[in-house]
Amino acid sequence: MKLAREFDRKIAALYRGGKIYGGVFLGRGHEAVAACAATFLERGKDVYNPFIREQAGRCALGLSVLESARVYLNSPAGCMQAHDSNVHWGLPAEGVPAPVSSLGSMVSVVAGMVYARRAQGAADCVGVCHVGDGTTSVGALHEAANMVAVMKLPVVIVVTNNQFAYSTPNEQEFACKSLADRGRGYGMACHECDGTDFLQTLQTMQAAVAAARRGEGPQWVVATTLRLCGHGEHDDAAYIPQELKDAYADRDPLDVACRQMQEQGWLTPEQEEELAAACRDEVQAAVNQAQADPAPNPAHEPLTATMWHSPVC
Repeated sequence: MKLAREFDRKIAALYRGGKIYGGVFLGRGHEAVAACAATFLERGKDVYNPFIREQAGRCALGLSVLESARVYLNSPAGCMQAHDSNVHWGLPAEGVPAPVSSLGSMVSVVAGMVYARRAQGAADCVGVCHVGDGTTSVGALHEAANMVAVMKLPVVIVVTNNQFAYSTPNEQEFACKSLADRGRGYGMACHECDGTDFLQTLQTMQAAVAAARRGEGPQWVVATTLRLCGHGEHDDAAYIPQELKDAYADRDPLDVACRQMQEQGWLTPEQEEELAAACRDEVQAAVNQAQADPAPNPAHEPLTATMWHSPVC
């Protein structure tokens, strides 16, 4: 979580300094949900689909921040070979598909990957797919969720409800009392947690992933939090009411996690400072390396390898 937050800070600064082209989408407020969801997965066996705010999940799974830095800074040494300059990167062979911007589409991709891996003999493989509250209103998600439920696939759909679909508040998004009702409507087992409460979120994700791995079918998890920044660095989040910001003033997931871990005797203040320093050093080293990589040379780019990402998506 700390590593992801530090990376976010650095990437935001580089964006404001004109060093990053394209969008920058930060995960402030989402760290506990993302990290806890990925913690119980095995890299290379399970399937994990982060999206635009799940850098903490990538870190928890063991993916390098250097890879993220190389994608943002258009390094051809990265896995996307300078074709994206955004968050749409992945390592499909290791169970991490590169997400697309068409909301809801990745649920079916994760379902297909899990089905294929199980068919190849990975009997206890599970998949975790992150979506947002706004995504639950998209047709692609409804179709995929229905398929996952009917086929009883071991997929955990993590709905991070940050209370705004870009700038649209929950009350204008859906009429049900809770987004858990949508999961129940598909026939899935449902879990709810406070996404700012580290220990509660950890226990909830552990239960959901374990249930899917035991063969109890798909799991629908709703984790409520607040995005502690704009939709992207281009957005000042002026639409979030000040009283809501005030209500979450002492509920930053990182601060809550540190308090809880210290209360449990798992972390001392000195260890926290050492951890923070180590994260800063790792992020700075990754950015230094990505900036030192050779720049992409379009003259040497084979046309058959050309990839594109439509801004309309």
